[in-house]
Amino acid sequence: MTPKKILVIYTGGTIGMMQAAGKKYLEAVDFRYIRDFFPEVERLTCEIEYFAFDKPIDSSNMIPEVWIQLAQMIEQNYDEYDGFVILHGTDTMSYTASALSFMLENLRKPVILTGSQLPVAVLRSDAKENLLTSLEIASHPLNSLTEVAICFDSKVLRGNRTLKFSSEKFQAFVSPHYPSLAESGVDLEFYYHNWLSPKNDQPFTIQTKLCADVGVIKFYPGIPRTMVEAMVNLPNLKGIILETYGAGNVPDFDWVIECLQNRIKEGLIVVNISQCTAGKVIQERYKNSKTLMNIGVVSGHDMVLPAAITKLYYLLGKYDDSELIKMKIKQSLRGELSEARYAV
Repeated sequence: MTPKKILVIYTGGTIGMMQAAGKKYLEAVDFRYIRDFFPEVERLTCEIEYFAFDKPIDSSNMIPEVWIQLAQMIEQNYDEYDGFVILHGTDTMSYTASALSFMLENLRKPVILTGSQLPVAVLRSDAKENLLTSLEIASHPLNSLTEVAICFDSKVLRGNRTLKFSSEKFQAFVSPHYPSLAESGVDLEFYYHNWLSPKNDQPFTIQTKLCADVGVIKFYPGIPRTMVEAMVNLPNLKGIILETYGAGNVPDFDWVIECLQNRIKEGLIVVNISQCTAGKVIQERYKNSKTLMNIGVVSGHDMVLPAAITKLYYLLGKYDDSELIKMKIKQSLRGELSEARYAV
């Protein structure tokens, strides 16, 4: 069997940081130095090539322009490689994985993001296990994964279902609404029944037009009226995500409803997701959430925040028709939400 070819793309992040002499903080180092810590890679039965960004990007500095660069890089190398592993900082990894899941249209190959909680040079670093597992899964002869995933702490999770859970534990990510795609233990276990199946036979392509004119309002008791109104009425705002209580509730004060209703009539896309880590929005369950449904707020069902934000970026960049965008928000485009018993 011909060995698979994997392209490793190093963007930055903790995995490639070290404490410089005389300094107390971590900073990125040349990826050629980092590779010295992974001699086991040579034992894998695959061909591996590497690409490193000229200037490593701290996870906190991740922006849509980098997602576009990654998508273009995958497109340019799509026919030459059988899979892609992206080394990335953990803080915004879920956002990048979600964005790429939408931008890489008709994907037929694995794109796996990984990183580490401790730098590679630290004795107890999780970097080696995460990278080796990602490479082994991406190059496995039985692997026909056709989606963007995160491989971390022995689990492979659908990228657009993940949240960063901890900044201290090696289990950095959780997928509260969807099971693992694969797990690494004594053996590699692939849970094929959880994998995304291609919906058509169209050729691979990328969508690089994104619209980041999106805001987020997280409701909390006593949130000032001036703050909500200022956010909703921002110039050039195209979409807004409400992080609501429980199953999708907000205070049904007149000023909240009127403020949202007026902007929805003007074409603003408003999406309702729960601020609970686990749970989904069901807008017809309570009076307060049904009021949102009645004025045109779209339920995000069980989407996590990174998926909701990047999905809006993607849809607003691709379509001009607000009604079409609302319809697409409620559809599972890349497995980012559960469509069974979908609540409008």
